[in-house]
Amino acid sequence: MILVTGGLGFIGSHTMRALLDLGEDCVAVQRRPRGLPAFLDPARVTVEQADITDRDALLAIGRRHTITGIVHLAGSYPWRPAPAEAVDAARRSLGGLLNIAQAAQDWGVRRLGVASTIGVYLGAGAGAPLREDAPLPMTAPASIPTFKKIGEMLNGFLADAAGLDIVDYRISGTWGPLGHADPFFAAPALVHAAARATTPDLSHLVGPAHAEDGIDLSYVKDTGRAIALLQLADRLGHRTYNVGSGRATTNAELIAAIRRTVPDARIDLPTGGGTPHLVLDISRLTADTGYRPAYDSGRAAADYIAWLRAGHEN
Repeated sequence: MILVTGGLGFIGSHTMRALLDLGEDCVAVQRRPRGLPAFLDPARVTVEQADITDRDALLAIGRRHTITGIVHLAGSYPWRPAPAEAVDAARRSLGGLLNIAQAAQDWGVRRLGVASTIGVYLGAGAGAPLREDAPLPMTAPASIPTFKKIGEMLNGFLADAAGLDIVDYRISGTWGPLGHADPFFAAPALVHAAARATTPDLSHLVGPAHAEDGIDLSYVKDTGRAIALLQLADRLGHRTYNVGSGRATTNAELIAAIRRTVPDARIDLPTGGGTPHLVLDISRLTADTGYRPAYDSGRAAADYIAWLRAGHEN
C-alpha cells in the first residue's frame, strides 16, 4: 500500500490513479477535508486527514495501515510569508519533510519519492534540454525552488546517513483536470476560456503572455504515471529524475491544439515574447522506467476541455 501525501490534490490524485492502474492500493493523506475524485476507486483508496507537520498524527497512520512506499507531494512551502512569520514557516516546511523521512524509516518502506520542481534549474541557462546532472545555482528567485533545492540536499544526506531509498522528482509545468491557474504559464487559463466560450483571464501570471512563450508542459495524467513508475520500479539507477514531456510547448502550439476542439475559441495572444524555454531531458526517466508521454498537446487539450464541459470546476 502506497501512502501519497497531498493525495487528493492535483498531481496527487492522478498519481494515485496511476498507482491503482498498476495494481497498488493507496492511502491519501490530506490536511483539509476533500472529496474523493470520481476517477478513484473508494474501495482501494483510504483517506487519512492529517497534517504532515504533526509527527505523531503522521506516524499513527503507519499503525493503521501496512505502508510499503511513500510519495510525498504535499506542499508546505512558504510563498510570501509576513516577516514575523518567515522563520516559523520555514521550520514547518523542513519539519514536514523530516517527519516524512522519519515515517519512511520507522515503517521500513521500500522507497520514498519527494516532489521537486523544474524551478530548481532557473538561472542554469536555457536552450538545450536540462539534465539532472547540470550544475545548479546556489540561489533561487522564489521560495518554492529555494526549499526544493534545500530538500534535495537534505534528502541526499538522509539517504546516505539513514540508508533510505529517496528519489527526487523534478516536475515540469503540469496542467489538466483538478488543476489551477498557474502563475508561470497560460495553458490552464487558455483551456478554461475555450471550454467556457470566454476570453482568458491572465491577470494571475507573473508576466505578460505571448504566443512564442513556451515551457516543458506535461499533462497531469502523464505526470502521475511517471511518478507511479518511479515509485514502483524494481531498481533505479539515480536519486533524481526529471518528470516532464522532454520538449517545449509554446502558447501558439497550444492555441492551435485547442482550436482543433473549439474552432471559435477567443484565445489569441500577442506576439513578441522572448522568454527562454525551459525543457527537461527525460532520457534518464525513460531508460529506467520505460516512460514515454501519452498525451501530445492536441490530445491533452481535447481531454481537458471534455472534463470541463462535463461540469467539473477545474
